[in-house]
Amino acid sequence: MQRISIREMRNQLGKLDALIDKEHELIITRHNKPVARVLPIKEKQLRPSHKALRDRLPFQEMGSEVLQRRDREGR
Repeated sequence: MQRISIREMRNQLGKLDALIDKEHELIITRHNKPVARVLPIKEKQLRPSHKALRDRLPFQEMGSEVLQRRDREGR
């Protein structure tokens, strides 16, 4: 992470991409107070399938319909 003033950023605008690649994060300051953070864009991640999400859920001993029925009867 590197702190850089707005004036320095304007002067190094042509090299900004190389600076971000090197530092991975820039904090833009105005009068030594942070006003913005510049981060590189991450590559788009693929969304997991519904099956993959279901497989990560813990196994339930009792079905959800039984739990719902018990909850409704208890009211």
